[in-house]
Amino acid sequence: MTDKAIADFWFDPSCPYTWITSRWLLEARKVRPVEVRWHLMSLSVLNEGRDDDPEGDTEGYLWVPVRVCAAVLERYGQEALARFYTAMWTAGRAHGQQWPDSLHDALTAADLPLDLAEAGASTAYDEAIRASHAEGIGLIGEHVGTPVVAVTGADGERVVFFGPVLSQVPTGEQAGRLWDGTLLMAGTPAFHELKGSPHATPRL
Repeated sequence: MTDKAIADFWFDPSCPYTWITSRWLLEARKVRPVEVRWHLMSLSVLNEGRDDDPEGDTEGYLWVPVRVCAAVLERYGQEALARFYTAMWTAGRAHGQQWPDSLHDALTAADLPLDLAEAGASTAYDEAIRASHAEGIGLIGEHVGTPVVAVTGADGERVVFFGPVLSQVPTGEQAGRLWDGTLLMAGTPAFHELKGSPHATPRL
């Protein structure tokens, strides 16, 4: 039995707000006993069959990065996926490059084979993506998007929530306080929703 809480984090790698939430979790684990485990979900799957796609992705472009992430996870595991996800937002895309060019830079930065980028144009990993997506969404419901977080405490109790949606990354004890407060609210019986100010542009 570990004294650490386990934060299972379901994410679509294309979402900038999700990226910021992921960095908050990494900051929170510096000041709170928490371990992060990475799982994939997909906005493309979430929005299938909707009359109006809120992402405006009529070409299905958002499939590309999540498929490459799925290939990384299957072939090289959790640690490699975490490295690659970090590199996606720091090794190319953050400097103005677009997929798939930035994915090659990210694979290089994460010390992973460039041929993994070929998964972006393949449906080979779609079944695994759909299964992972269904697992995460099944914990909370289709009324939310990315990310979904399920926290299992040392006592075995589980708290599930969407978000939090942030426009910049809290650090240090601020990240820890947000962790504490999020668990407190989401773990309160019959708690449903809390919103702050309107979305601001993500500070990546």
